[in-house]
Amino acid sequence: MKLASILCAFTILSGLTVPAAAQQPQQNWTHTVRIGAYSLNRNDADQITLKATQDHVFGIEVDNDIPGRYESFLDPTEKLSVLRRVAEQVHKANNKVYVYIAGTECITAHADKAAHSVVKDHPDWLQRKITGEPAMFTGGAAFWIREGDEDVWITPYAKDWRKQYMQRVRQIAGTGVDGIYVDIPYWMTHFEGWTNSWASFDDYTVAAFKEKTGLDAKKDVKLGDFQDANFRKWIDFRIETMTDFVQEIRENARSVSPHIMLIPEIYPGIEEEATRVGADVYEMYNVIDVIAHEYEFGEGEHMAAVRSQVDWFLYQAGMLSFRAFAQGKASWILNYSWDGQKTVTAPEPMKNLANSIVMTGCNFWDAPGHSMAGSNDLPTRREIFEWIEKNEKELYSPRVPFHPIGVYFSPKSRDYTAKKFLPSYRGTMVLLIQQHKPLQVVTPRTLAEFHGETLVLPSASTLNEAERQALKAFVEQGGRLVILGEDATGVPESAKKIVLSNDPGGAYFQSLESDFAAGSAKPPKELLDALRANQDIELNAPTTVAANFAIVSGTPHVYLANFGGLVPGKVVTPTPANNIKVNVPAAMGDSLSFLPFLGQAQVVRGAKRGDKIEFTLPPVERGVVLSFGARSK
Repeated sequence: MKLASILCAFTILSGLTVPAAAQQPQQNWTHTVRIGAYSLNRNDADQITLKATQDHVFGIEVDNDIPGRYESFLDPTEKLSVLRRVAEQVHKANNKVYVYIAGTECITAHADKAAHSVVKDHPDWLQRKITGEPAMFTGGAAFWIREGDEDVWITPYAKDWRKQYMQRVRQIAGTGVDGIYVDIPYWMTHFEGWTNSWASFDDYTVAAFKEKTGLDAKKDVKLGDFQDANFRKWIDFRIETMTDFVQEIRENARSVSPHIMLIPEIYPGIEEEATRVGADVYEMYNVIDVIAHEYEFGEGEHMAAVRSQVDWFLYQAGMLSFRAFAQGKASWILNYSWDGQKTVTAPEPMKNLANSIVMTGCNFWDAPGHSMAGSNDLPTRREIFEWIEKNEKELYSPRVPFHPIGVYFSPKSRDYTAKKFLPSYRGTMVLLIQQHKPLQVVTPRTLAEFHGETLVLPSASTLNEAERQALKAFVEQGGRLVILGEDATGVPESAKKIVLSNDPGGAYFQSLESDFAAGSAKPPKELLDALRANQDIELNAPTTVAANFAIVSGTPHVYLANFGGLVPGKVVTPTPANNIKVNVPAAMGDSLSFLPFLGQAQVVRGAKRGDKIEFTLPPVERGVVLSFGARSK
């Protein structure tokens, strides 16, 4: 049977309809980057370009921070000249280059001896605690702050600073670089002693909040009280401020260079850290071009070399959420694989990390330790990048969900009631990934367009009227709601609305955190029964194998990542998953393509079992891309 006929039969069989716009969203160079970062000195543009070409790097990050260093913030002439040279050289090699700049942070070198620094010249620019303490730090506060240097965090409401900052952005855009990479545009809440400060309470920011809400942030807000309506306004204000700030950077850059990409680096992901620092990737994706996620959550060490199995799956849940937030834009992942751990070597964790990232459709960035430039093992990175380059269409072509179970990400529930929402959301996501169910993360921006049969609301406590109306319309059109924990929907009771008030998603998360193997062996039956998934592709694999389903270029695909056997700091080579069975409707054909991570594609033949075709897969070592309708040999 011809592939087109297979797809036609599949579409008729499954009831799948894929809008033309969803099949062909506009893509650009940011979708296929293989990222390498380099320190940019005066005369090394040629060497950077040569090394990148040899190492299969596409998308070169150069460190040439202008606004984040007070000296060049005042006079950027020399650095702008260097940027022009590197842009010219990189473009001659048909590559892309983007430059690092700081967001709200600014360092003055040797400030202890300098006549001028931000603090000396503009103390009013600094963010502050409610007690008035300024966001000013010296050597030892962070690994990148040298002795004698002054590190400050500036409020976006300092008008003179912001005006000059945007002027520098326009000058950078005029050098010919392809992108501007804005590092950590945050409120200062992530250094020691600032975590629960909910800064900033400088005069400029307090005045802006007063103008917007009529409230005095120092007197009318109960800091840390998530039930306080005024504190919730403060939360919203802080997030809106940082979102508006990066949007203005993009607008200024594009006023000079219409196709330049604005790329903020953000470390908080879907978790509660986003609320504290005010950099919410869900909101920012709507106003920028791509986000570089320096993604890490919770306590403890998250290097791939020492990552637990539950963490591997929670990272999968986070990255799939980012892909949904992005709505067709690219997602870069700056995770870290190895930092000199003596019990393991670098190559295997690097491969585990790269596989886990690309199977979600995100772009892999290798870097040593907690730095941006270089590699833990250059030959391994070269091998990974070469394989990604050969298979980028399979990995990075637009992915369209098919027959998905929707899982609703409620930004305001995360902001206001994180302790209930996050375990429920993350537990539900991991459950579906482990049980190999097609899923789609649904958000307030995409709710009205969701056409799956079932939508799960995991402890979504805070819904606005537009969300409630969209949920009501979903049910009226035949959709099923499965509500975990609190029901804030206002949707009338019916057979199409199932409420599991005991929140099995949250309970499952807790069981996985306590004992991953034991928890995985006892998935919540009542939740799985309530979902009643209609699957065209049935996958029988261990719960240590993550599955992600999509239509790619009109063809059904399954992306598998195997985390079986991994033991933090001890075992970094997964145990191969053997005898995985895949059953599909006979109309989809009797052969599939099996593309292993770092390997070559092969065709696997299936056997007819009634109206189904059953495939037994070769061993899945780290990961594999399955695509259906492959031609038999």
